Amino acid sequence: MRHLLPYKYVEAIAKAGSIRKAAELLAITPSALNRRLLSIEEELGVSIFERLPVGVRLNTAGEILLEHIRNQMSDLERVQSQIADLSGQRRGSVSIASSPEILGGFLPEQVRLYQREFPGVTFRVNQYFRGEVERALAEYIADIALVFEPMKLTDFQVIYNVRQPILCIMNKSHPLAGKEQVRLYECAEFPMVLPEVSWGVRHLMEQSALRLSLNLRCVVQSDSRDFLRDYKRDTEQLSFGIPVNTPDNLADTDRVAVPVNALDVPNGYVFLGHLKGRTLPVASARFLEQLTTNLAGRFEQYNA
Repeated sequence: MRHLLPYKYVEAIAKAGSIRKAAELLAITPSALNRRLLSIEEELGVSIFERLPVGVRLNTAGEILLEHIRNQMSDLERVQSQIADLSGQRRGSVSIASSPEILGGFLPEQVRLYQREFPGVTFRVNQYFRGEVERALAEYIADIALVFEPMKLTDFQVIYNVRQPILCIMNKSHPLAGKEQVRLYECAEFPMVLPEVSWGVRHLMEQSALRLSLNLRCVVQSDSRDFLRDYKRDTEQLSFGIPVNTPDNLADTDRVAVPVNALDVPNGYVFLGHLKGRTLPVASARFLEQLTTNLAGRFEQYNA
């Protein structure tokens, strides 16, 4: 809607930290964008950006205005979704912030199931590490978050959480493959393919290794889920994951997943939720309901 254009200009400048960069994203000239900004500030009777030697930065008044802008944009999305529901058109957009551990397996399947029933709904799914998820919610970049072992939950409205044991994934011919559980000291005897410490799985393992005075033999490390998934491991190399990200057909491959004893590495938790105090658009709220139901149905045995 045209009356919201000034809001979009302010948000774009705040995100870019520069009038020139924001103008490029908005496909207008920097001088035209600067004139619009000056007009907004004149109408408000106060400056909303500090002019720096390089770029601009929101001042206190600007931060208050930006919070109002994001609330207005969120309310508009919710109203548009409700109007679409009244007309029988299930449309809208769902934005999700997800830990890398959850981007495979369960979440893609849930998006596919929802779009099969409501093809008019679009999705945006982005990866955030455990310390970044709340920022994505607070800045209205994401409606919903799925995070494994978050660093904090100050502004996070938890809708559901489920315990997740750490799984050791190995070749079927590996010496540890026949065990019901493995101990971390046993795993430490073999080379490992591990994610970066910004992942919740790695964080839990490193904390346990420190407590048990063990050295994890990491021979390959990456913050890319795609690399870790596609890397062709030697038969003795171990990797680690959680059930929500482990393929159901793993038994049909040459690999097996064996739980790590919780006495060594404690179970972690997947948290599902949204920003506290926010009313979600209809499409996002319905998808959140679906995620809650299916997380409980698929993984509730881990909470027993």
